[in-house]
Amino acid sequence: MKRFFRSIVFLFSAFAILGVAAIAVLYFVLAPQLPATENLKQVQLQVPLRVFSSEGLLIAEFGDKRRIPIEFRDIPEQMVDAILASEDDRFFEHPGVDYQGLLRAAYGVITTGEKKQGGSTITMQLARNFFLGREKTYARKLNEIILSLQIEHKLTKQEILALYLNKIFLGNRAYGVSAAAKVYYGKDLNELELAQFAMIAGLPKAPSRFNPVVNPERAKQRRNYVLRRMFELEKINEADFLAAKASPVTAYYHQRDIEVHAPFVAEMVRTKMFEEYGKDVYNNGYRVYTTLRASHQHAANNALQNALLTYDRRHGFRGPLAQIDLPNTTDPISLETALTEYDSLGPLIPALVLSIEENTVQLYAKQHGSVEIDGKTLSWARLYIDTDKRGNKIKSANDVLTAGDVVYLTQQEVTSQPTEGGEPISSTQWQLAQLPLAQGALVAVSPFDGAVTALNGGFDYFQSKFNRVTQSQRQPGSGFKPFLYSAALENGYTAATLVNDAPVVFDGPGLEKAWRPANASGKFFGPTRLRVALTHSRNLVSIRLLRDLGIPTAMDYIQNFGFDATQIPQDLSMALGSGSARPLDMARAYATLANGGYLVEPYFIQRLEDGNGNILMQAEPATVCDTCNGEAAETETAETTTPTTGFKAAPRIITAQNAYIMNSMLRDVVRFGTGRRAMKLGRKDLAGKTGTTNDQVDAWFNGFHPELVAISWVGFDTPATLGRGEYGGVAALPMWMDFMKVALDGIPDSPLKKPAGMVTVKIDSKTGLLANAGTEKLAYETFRSASVPAKSAPLTIDAGGEASSAADLF
Repeated sequence: MKRFFRSIVFLFSAFAILGVAAIAVLYFVLAPQLPATENLKQVQLQVPLRVFSSEGLLIAEFGDKRRIPIEFRDIPEQMVDAILASEDDRFFEHPGVDYQGLLRAAYGVITTGEKKQGGSTITMQLARNFFLGREKTYARKLNEIILSLQIEHKLTKQEILALYLNKIFLGNRAYGVSAAAKVYYGKDLNELELAQFAMIAGLPKAPSRFNPVVNPERAKQRRNYVLRRMFELEKINEADFLAAKASPVTAYYHQRDIEVHAPFVAEMVRTKMFEEYGKDVYNNGYRVYTTLRASHQHAANNALQNALLTYDRRHGFRGPLAQIDLPNTTDPISLETALTEYDSLGPLIPALVLSIEENTVQLYAKQHGSVEIDGKTLSWARLYIDTDKRGNKIKSANDVLTAGDVVYLTQQEVTSQPTEGGEPISSTQWQLAQLPLAQGALVAVSPFDGAVTALNGGFDYFQSKFNRVTQSQRQPGSGFKPFLYSAALENGYTAATLVNDAPVVFDGPGLEKAWRPANASGKFFGPTRLRVALTHSRNLVSIRLLRDLGIPTAMDYIQNFGFDATQIPQDLSMALGSGSARPLDMARAYATLANGGYLVEPYFIQRLEDGNGNILMQAEPATVCDTCNGEAAETETAETTTPTTGFKAAPRIITAQNAYIMNSMLRDVVRFGTGRRAMKLGRKDLAGKTGTTNDQVDAWFNGFHPELVAISWVGFDTPATLGRGEYGGVAALPMWMDFMKVALDGIPDSPLKKPAGMVTVKIDSKTGLLANAGTEKLAYETFRSASVPAKSAPLTIDAGGEASSAADLF
């Protein structure tokens, strides 16, 4: 027996030695072929490209994986307890391989003959996720074990757990527990409750099968299993266990928390980043901070959409989207199903007309429930016939809508008349609407350095991704005139120079027929001062001005504002803005008039950071500096600040005196001319110019405040008339006003600062010459010192034979 016992011991020892030797051989054979686990120390998790406003508010995310990396110290303890209870309750005890679990898995193979997933620790799962595939083979399991042992040797338990909790896939494109909290609950991880931690902890085993959005019942069973394991492991008490187990499933899919809606800018950023970094840009965690201001962008979105909806209402109702049979039951589920194929666009919400009773329309609005609209609000909805024709006036809601109609609605804020001694009451009212056929664009830039503070390239990005701010070349119309006038001021003209506003005919071999340009009013006003001509946008004055200057002289000067010469016709029609320009081009050009004469380039990326917050790129725009290059003496009130190191001064392209006169003339456009509706904003420091092309195809307002330039445009993508009376001051100016009302809120009026070397004198408004005692109508005009008229106006004798004096006019 002793000999037999010794033999048994010998055999076991031999097998043990052979086993250890075999393991050692396997380790030394396989280990060199495996990836270096040291790389986990510097692992770069795949994090999407994120785009932010200048304030750090999220605009967009680009990437297949939603991931929000989080440090171990910031992971709630209950999240850690839940994941360990679910996946690896001996994590802090084993060396990376749980031999008990492996024995259970081996027993399963022996008893069933099948290879099943089992025995994997969190460290082994981490090894598989980072270095191996998901095939179920013995070789992969051996590699997994070896890698796990190496990982445990290189990293602490906390580092391993942090990597795991940031790496794992948890369904719905969520990677890591922090992203899962956002996806399923719309919360930060530290805001979750016990039942929600358990729900997320149950997902790694099978993210699709236990997805609480798709399979809430199965997910609840898995959640309750995790809770029971936490209770058995004494991580929670019985009361908490029972309360969490009884709680309902509250998970649903949450979209990304977009804080600033700027999809056109987001796409501009994505395109630029892809060109620079390739496809890896979507996984490397880049953070792009744009120049957008959240309040400006929000105002731009509302202003553009409201302007287009208002334009559309002026031209009538084109009918419902569709006519469908009403469901047999009008419960919310049936009505939502009926509206499945109709999506919201911008502020437009699809709705189904249920009934019309006593001029009140009952509807079901998608994802809003039952609503009603007052038939009185339908007066605009006369039948659309064409751009200039509408059908009969609306007598009742039945003239417009029928039960079963699918239509769009908007929510409008209305203010009711106050009761005696009370304040106005604001409320939200549902109104019929339709998707505008016309499109629009709005862009705002800082005149100091060109930073784009707001940009909207169309009514709704998801309806049309064409960016009309950066991609649309349109005729600027009269909005181009200020640059011609600026050229005239630089070539001997003054704001008081008279130019004849009279009919002119051009006929020549290059023309198919004689060209007879006219003013929009059809009237002619004779000799007109340049200031008055620009204020009222007199076409004939502009044409004569260009003819006198000469096209080459004008072109050489106007190109300095950044216009592309190939987009400008080399003939007299240039004076009326017959060339092509993007709204962004107009913003750059008008910024020069706003900032005192400097050319700034629009830009939209402020800085770029990597996933660790290191700055990879910081914008260094050329910036306006009145004290650079010895220019301080040009301005009477110039400050004497010193630019910071690395500062780039914007080039001066027109003189300060020229810019001042142009600025003052464009302020007159707003005070007295085609832009006078803007005076409703109650400000004295606004300047700008309307623009309308032939047959009202394009409508513009190009305007500015000393601190902000904004350009608004309305038109059809395929050029066509907007309709009679749809001038820039009607179709585009309201958009500009709505935007500026918000953007300039709280900013005090800014008086126009006069540069040195300028004088303001009284002139005769009819002749532009110096006023005298007999001048009938006086005006004040500012000139460069060397350009003050040398002559006085002729003395006017009244009917009584006496000379009129200036005192008689005041």
